[in-house]
Amino acid sequence: MPSVKGQAEVDRFIAGLPAQIEAKLLRGAARAGGRVLLDETKSRSPAAEVTEALTLRTNSEPGRIVVKVSVKGHWPRSLAIWAEYGTDPHFITVDDSQREGKSVRRINETGGGSLRIGGSFVGKTVHHPGAKANPFMRPSLDLSAAAARAAMQTYVNARVTRGGIIGSDEPEGTDE
Repeated sequence: MPSVKGQAEVDRFIAGLPAQIEAKLLRGAARAGGRVLLDETKSRSPAAEVTEALTLRTNSEPGRIVVKVSVKGHWPRSLAIWAEYGTDPHFITVDDSQREGKSVRRINETGGGSLRIGGSFVGKTVHHPGAKANPFMRPSLDLSAAAARAAMQTYVNARVTRGGIIGSDEPEGTDE
């Protein structure tokens, strides 16, 4: 009967591979792909405020790695949502909490300017016709998916050798 030497070491090595792959490869590979997506999204961004607020975040938990490209900050995020999906026609008026007991005319006369357009008083309400959608995030994902996969593959190829997986257990790089 043949005997095998080192079988226990081989079994331990193989049993440890999933944890090594998750710790040393996958989050970094996901971040590399996410950077490609972030760059494409920034190039398609509708406003400088949105471009500056675009962020890349990675998160990992056992069996799952998530990469998010999102817009940070209330105002830039609102601009991004309005650009991505458009807006329906709507009326704009002065919020009662902002009036401080004044009429809309008085607010405009004192320089509050809430419903003053081009220096002219426009009335109690203004009808906004809505804005056409100008998607930039989803098209960025659709157009850069292949390049993101290629960046992920390049990251993995650079770290897997015959001798094992190169890298530390701490994720490389930083979230933006």
